[in-house]
Amino acid sequence: MLPEIAVYFGVTIDQLFAMKPEQQMERIENHIYSSRRLNEAEERQIEQQMYTFAENPKYEGQAKTLLTKLYNYQAEQYLLLAISCGKEAVEKTNGDKEAISELANAWGSYMPDWNVRNHHALIEWFSDYCRYNPENRTALMWLMDNLIDDRRLSEAREWLEKLMAIDNTFRTAMYRYMIALAAGENSEAEKQLHELETLEGQEWCWAVTLGDIFTQRQEYDKAIAWYRKGQAIQPSPKYIDSITSIAHICEIRGDKAGAIRAYREVLHLLKEEWGIINGEECEEVEQAINRLQ
Repeated sequence: MLPEIAVYFGVTIDQLFAMKPEQQMERIENHIYSSRRLNEAEERQIEQQMYTFAENPKYEGQAKTLLTKLYNYQAEQYLLLAISCGKEAVEKTNGDKEAISELANAWGSYMPDWNVRNHHALIEWFSDYCRYNPENRTALMWLMDNLIDDRRLSEAREWLEKLMAIDNTFRTAMYRYMIALAAGENSEAEKQLHELETLEGQEWCWAVTLGDIFTQRQEYDKAIAWYRKGQAIQPSPKYIDSITSIAHICEIRGDKAGAIRAYREVLHLLKEEWGIINGEECEEVEQAINRLQ
């Protein structure tokens, strides 16, 4: 009867229960991530609610963050749809060049054209932001990641100096390694990697970072060992990323049985650590298991 009561009084169900804005936004976020692609009416409704909340300076930041999550989620869903259609397009057109290009774009493929793949606009925006917010480690790291990817290494070194002024964790050694590797300074890169491996008293992200590094070096046994270490020292609730990475490594190696075991471990983590037993996250993992079987 709740919808009828809300209609009678001319209010929403949220207003009927006098939910606080924080509670409403949390409910909306849960709804976004528990759904498949939202239809246009749902998306417009959430937009309207968020813009209403954003009129209050107290909630503006949170509302705009949730809007960003909404648009990103919808974009991801459309990309999944594009990948599915793109596969069919390639097959039905006997490998047409345009169909292949569109599928590759949807799948986030490497782009050989510098004009397409460079991060110039992102770098300039984050550079300005970090100049005015030099204590924001997260923004500094995003900036350096993209500078290194674009091989703007002299700038990356300058920003690393600023990061080192506010951070004494494994991250500084990680970026020294990344910059040396990108510059082709192999002996220096190996020196920094050794330093990174021998650090002590670090948070769990340190071990997972080493897992990522050794995966990129195709040293898969070392990578799996570091992912396992990161998973072991990570506090609850534990994320699924490390075990999913192990599943991917097993697939790359052709170890289907190992990949299935890892994906089943992911399902166990979702259930035991997060209380998730169904929905899109579980379905994706179950589909991977079925594909491998």
